Amino acid sequence: MGSHISSLYYLLLLSFFFVSSLVPALQALVPNTNATRRRAPVHHDLSLDFYSKTCPQIDQIISSVTTARYRDSPAAGAATIRLFFHDCFVEGCDASILIAPTPGSTTKVEREMDDNKSLAAEAFETVNIAKAAVENKCPGVVSCADILAVAARDFVRSAGGPYYAVKKGRKDSKVSLAGKVRPNLPRTNSTVDQLLRLFSSKGLTATDLVALSGAHTIGYSHCDQFASRLYDFHGTKRPDPAMDARLLKALRMSCPQFGGNADVVAPCDVKTPFDFDHVYYGNLENNLGVLATDQALFMDPRTRPIVQEMGRDKARFFNAFSTGMEKMGSIRIKKGNKGEIRKDCSKHLSS
Repeated sequence: MGSHISSLYYLLLLSFFFVSSLVPALQALVPNTNATRRRAPVHHDLSLDFYSKTCPQIDQIISSVTTARYRDSPAAGAATIRLFFHDCFVEGCDASILIAPTPGSTTKVEREMDDNKSLAAEAFETVNIAKAAVENKCPGVVSCADILAVAARDFVRSAGGPYYAVKKGRKDSKVSLAGKVRPNLPRTNSTVDQLLRLFSSKGLTATDLVALSGAHTIGYSHCDQFASRLYDFHGTKRPDPAMDARLLKALRMSCPQFGGNADVVAPCDVKTPFDFDHVYYGNLENNLGVLATDQALFMDPRTRPIVQEMGRDKARFFNAFSTGMEKMGSIRIKKGNKGEIRKDCSKHLSS
């Protein structure tokens, strides 16, 4: 923080720390070095009126669920947005992340990967509740993948973010394989080079990277995702010099180097952690990024101008975020006999 901010602010900041399983909207895994050689994702046509005859009230049904969930469990908002990211980046937006492990099976599903185990239960619960509500009105018609896409949009809006129309027509994947996870998600210590390559492999641009990272405006991160910045940055045994000194002190109070509570989390946006706004980008300009990947977006000359632009213009951020979500939401869509419409989002039809 700048010198004009009083120490009282840091006491207020500490109040945002709480015990939870919620982690940031774009938590990462190490990208595969072969990412640049992967073929660009196939995009299929979706439509706004896909369910106009079979389930015309789909948006209203899901909205009634997400509105109640956000009121009663605000953590479900950021958790569901993050769940959508993790679904789309791994083999496309096909609800494969929702498949639960089968007792006795030796084949692991996506949810069993270590970095997916921290996905908050509130997100899965939200999708299940919404699916049940939709099935009650339109049985066997709407995919879990479409429900997740709409629910994520609804939570963005509930937190003060933009409303954007969600195109539909996805089918649910017939498989969920743990081995597909690691090469397809970023890490919290990924370099901008790695992030740009990964996003490019998904058909997304540098602007999409910066805009979608803005979901961290309501995201939270566990201490272990940024602890190295506090105590041993790049093996130096010293903190990251790019982090504001008073933010460093505040984070160290809740995240000690040894013996801390592994469930403690910190808001990625230390000023307005409950509002979906563009303050996140201003934080990066003031060295207030909690995650290394977030702060790196301002440090790198290729993404810094985009960060600055979105930090100046909330409407620009909202437009870019909406565009990025639509593009991400169309990655490797399953159509026809390549997918299914699950009755239970946690189980394949054949289960």
